[in-house]
Amino acid sequence: MRRYRFWLAIILLIAAFATWLSLPGNPGIRLDLDGDGKYEINRDIKVVQGLDLQGGSRVLLQAAPGTSYDDTTMEQAKQNVERRVNGLGVTEAVVQRQEGGRIIVELPGVQEQAVAFDAIKSTGLLEFVDFSRVGSGQYAEGDCILTTEQVARAEARLGEDETPLAPGEYTCASEDPAVAPDPAKLDGGQPFTTLMTGAGLADAAPVIEGQIGTKWAVNFVLKGDGDGVDRFIQYVGSHSNQPMAIVLDGRLLSYPTIQPDLASSARAGTMDGGIITGNFTRDEAQVLAAQLKYGALPIPLDIIAFDTIGPSLGQVSVDRSIRAGIIGVATVLLFMLVYYRVPGIAADLALLLFVVVNFALFKLIPVTLSLPAITGFLISIGTAVDGNILIFERMKEELRAGRSMERAIEAGFNRAWIAIRDSNLSTIIICLILYFFGSAFGASAVRGFAITLGLGLVINLFTAVLATRVFLHTIVTVSGGVLRRRPKLLGV
Repeated sequence: MRRYRFWLAIILLIAAFATWLSLPGNPGIRLDLDGDGKYEINRDIKVVQGLDLQGGSRVLLQAAPGTSYDDTTMEQAKQNVERRVNGLGVTEAVVQRQEGGRIIVELPGVQEQAVAFDAIKSTGLLEFVDFSRVGSGQYAEGDCILTTEQVARAEARLGEDETPLAPGEYTCASEDPAVAPDPAKLDGGQPFTTLMTGAGLADAAPVIEGQIGTKWAVNFVLKGDGDGVDRFIQYVGSHSNQPMAIVLDGRLLSYPTIQPDLASSARAGTMDGGIITGNFTRDEAQVLAAQLKYGALPIPLDIIAFDTIGPSLGQVSVDRSIRAGIIGVATVLLFMLVYYRVPGIAADLALLLFVVVNFALFKLIPVTLSLPAITGFLISIGTAVDGNILIFERMKEELRAGRSMERAIEAGFNRAWIAIRDSNLSTIIICLILYFFGSAFGASAVRGFAITLGLGLVINLFTAVLATRVFLHTIVTVSGGVLRRRPKLLGV
């Protein structure tokens, strides 16, 4: 019995932790591991809802007219868009290719059109540009700046029979160089020199700028070498107190002055990154960091449709799903209690533990709850007691054969285990197949169903066998000889 006391303590600890995670007002996990904030855990614990429940945006993209593309190019564009929206913290975003050079993007929780457009469409060409001959106030943020990198890319897009444009005929990199109406500003009639593009960055992340914490910036980390990194570091080291422009898609973000301490670290060979400032909002800094971190799009994409999906239908579905879940759980609990009596009590306790642990993991992982995902969870509740039914029926057969109560309980669990294991594993394999196909073909609804059902089956192996066994042995021990004198309480 000492072994069961140990497992009972473990199960109670798991139940307490899962209940705490499931509370609506959970503050999240906040741990400072070393006391000085260097190694800390800051994790929000909340329910993540899918597009059909919380609403969001649906954007349809198409390759710009006149752009040549193939399957490889469109697949790369799809993957870059997917990495960008995931980098924004959008959970369970759906990015799918369609015929005719189209890509459809679903963004749960993103209601602002500007944020969705900036994250998806921009080609993300970041440049660090030589601005040493530019005076203070000569340019403003948002000005169109022509650079040597933009000229090289524009000429690469021109056909062999087309005449390259003169410097004064180019415009911003985000526009078609042949038709955009606004001329770019030049450096004495020539493009500004590009020192390094975003390809020289190893990482980028939004950070709060200054002591007040109202302005945002983007912190970046340089790659070890190549991609213009050496030229960039040499420029920083030799141009202390001079400006360097930061240009995104031909538009000037800012041209901050290179600080002496940064120049000193560049000359000493210890510079490994820096900060891009530009009076960004939090969303703007997050979008820019995602663009820099996850690369440029291989082709320009036009947004041809944008829809905002409201959560009203989702709320009705959530309410009905919750009602169905409560009715389903109550029905199963009542059936087990009436039909199996005392063993049914142990099974009911294990089922309640199953529900709490499932919901806690949904919040902790997190699992995006869409209507198919909720359906998978409700089905897993129904299958959670299947193993208990096998165990209890086997236990009743052993009792009718004259076995003692303790031996009958052990035989019921031991001999039913193989059937429980095999049946659950076969369904888990099906869930893995569904998840694989959902990931490969963008069927996120199928993937959400597979995740919640598969997770429920794995937890069921713990609750239906181990937890029920511990609860039943505890009840038998506490009851003394009452169950031996009244076998009907065991359902016999």
